[in-house]
Amino acid sequence: MLAPAVTYTSPPADKALADHQILHEFYGPVPTAPRRTPMRELISTILSHRTTHADEELAYDRMLEAFGDWAGVLAAPTAELAHAIRTTRWPDTQAPRIQEVLRRIQAQTGGEFMLDFLADWPLEQAMQWLTDMPGIGLKTASLVLLFNFRKPVLPVDAHVHRVAQRVGFLGPKVSVEKAHAVLLALLPTDAEQLYNFHKHNYWHGQQICFFLKPNCARCPLKGFCNYYQEHYGPATAEALAATPTQWNAAWGKLPH
Repeated sequence: MLAPAVTYTSPPADKALADHQILHEFYGPVPTAPRRTPMRELISTILSHRTTHADEELAYDRMLEAFGDWAGVLAAPTAELAHAIRTTRWPDTQAPRIQEVLRRIQAQTGGEFMLDFLADWPLEQAMQWLTDMPGIGLKTASLVLLFNFRKPVLPVDAHVHRVAQRVGFLGPKVSVEKAHAVLLALLPTDAEQLYNFHKHNYWHGQQICFFLKPNCARCPLKGFCNYYQEHYGPATAEALAATPTQWNAAWGKLPH
């Protein structure tokens, strides 16, 4: 499906589709193979809350180095687990949450630490089971279900949320939590396309649409982005012509 011709005043659904297709061309298609096992995706995402990717990875590695496996993490004194994951933002909060999540997984599977059963569950049931656990919100649950089980959900983090609001297909008062449903309703309900939409807008927020001083000159969305229009006026023909249409590796390695 080709993106509709969009302007600054186009409806949100048209802008969302144009964003998806332009960034798909800009960054290129992303293979949908899971980047991590379901257990690692779940626990790492819990650790990642308000934490850099490097510090999240360090906490995860230290945790398993200290306690060996998930059974060891569950059996560890909670204070020692908190110390092992001390590079995260709230280790004293996350440690007991991780142990409770492991208890519930073990109870669900009859003693194993695995999430493979979610593949066979209906989406609503899988989402409810995950979000009923402490420390697991819509973003974490959506990441696990989309990345590992190809369920048609859309994770929305701060980067995706910021890009969507600035371009103008998400209202300025829509919270990150509410944005999951709002954005999902604007996009094709296909797991591969949702995965690429998430990754491309996540990268865009990290590489171009920064929280402070976004690099609007480099942005291929400037022709219909509300933020660009508000700060620079409508994009000129010269500005549009000077905008790259594909990511250049010389600009730097894309994030994870």
